[in-house]
Amino acid sequence: MKRRDFFKNISSVALLGAIPSISKSQKLKPEYNWKMVTTWPKNFPGLGTGAQYLADTIQKLSGGRIKVSVYGAGELVPAFEIFDAVSQGVAELGHGSAYYWKGKNDTFQFFSTVPFGMTANEMNSWLYKGGGLKLWEEAYDSFNLLPMAAGNTGIQMGGWFNKEINSLSDLKGLKMRIPGLGGEVLRRAGGTPVNLPGGELFTALKTGTIDATEWVSPYNDLAFGLHKAAKYYYYPGWHEPGTTLECFINKKVFSQLPSDLQHIVKGAAKIANIDMLCDFISKNNDALEILKNKHKVDIRPYPEEVLNELYEISKDVVKELSVKSNFAKEVYDSYSSFKDKTKNWNDISIKPYLNL
Repeated sequence: MKRRDFFKNISSVALLGAIPSISKSQKLKPEYNWKMVTTWPKNFPGLGTGAQYLADTIQKLSGGRIKVSVYGAGELVPAFEIFDAVSQGVAELGHGSAYYWKGKNDTFQFFSTVPFGMTANEMNSWLYKGGGLKLWEEAYDSFNLLPMAAGNTGIQMGGWFNKEINSLSDLKGLKMRIPGLGGEVLRRAGGTPVNLPGGELFTALKTGTIDATEWVSPYNDLAFGLHKAAKYYYYPGWHEPGTTLECFINKKVFSQLPSDLQHIVKGAAKIANIDMLCDFISKNNDALEILKNKHKVDIRPYPEEVLNELYEISKDVVKELSVKSNFAKEVYDSYSSFKDKTKNWNDISIKPYLNL
């Protein structure tokens, strides 16, 4: 009897990240019916499916106690209004990326991506083990939101253009969809950054409303058919080396959950975070081959001179952001010191290995 009780107790302890097997008899009726609003088209490959995966994982881990209904951009609220919608309780969850809300606070952009900044693995390490997530939570606290990393695209492509980019002067006067700090770098290089939700990119590029666009990487870009609207596809994505996707939750709603469900929601976000990165890594090359071989896309590297000049501009942009407030400096110092620390290790590990 004692041995049986011992194993019974052991089996009730679930490791973080493991999805428990729940029998039909154990499943419960939803105690919480949540709405998730997103900045992506519903079920759009990678991003939209990533939001749905998070919703499904929360529901499975909770044994059905939390049911999450996902709404794509514009279905319940417009893409760029989900931050306010969740903050005000119109929906319980949001799925997007922090640089979309820079109008609320410029510092938010550090929690999404920084031009020539950290990669996906470095971002995850900073958030989970380097104090980044605590700072992010502090940043969103006054908006009644609790943020969590819920995906990462990895390094992106540089963008789609209908003209060759041979020097920095080719960016002057260019209207390009590019959000966040990357957009500010483009502006200082002489271009005009435009912020558009993903669902509007193809039409805007095809009709000439914009001259160029970055989106994500081959997996997503092929799904949007951007190769039908632009001739040149440049790399690398200097502006987004490892973009964190977020889930943010209405804090009042989250605080009303019992402790076990709070842990389940946080665990589900971690699972979704790594799942999305794996999804992009596994599918980007297949999509790249289709773009290159089937659609004959002209895939080009940015000239080294252009990247060097953009890098110098980026340093100024990020440095100026860091002095806007004491909190901005705190985040900048944390981000920069962690990046420097990981660079020292990368220089004698990943970098030489890949160069082989």
